[in-house]
Amino acid sequence: MSITKDEFFKPGKTSSAEKASRTDEAARQIIQADQADRIRKTERLRQLREARDADGPAIVPPAAKKRTAKSGK
Repeated sequence: MSITKDEFFKPGKTSSAEKASRTDEAARQIIQADQADRIRKTERLRQLREARDADGPAIVPPAAKKRTAKSGK
């Protein structure tokens, strides 16, 4: 096994285009992961809501009482 300078020293400077490309790729991966998590969460919540609605009748809040208008005259 031979020893080379690449094992001990940092490689040369990278171009700004290469840095931008790496940053762009990392950002895209993060966005895709967030989107996948959001879709998974939405589907899970939808299934829970459908299961809750299928279990029994929906709870309907009582209707508000109508107020009669009083004449001030």
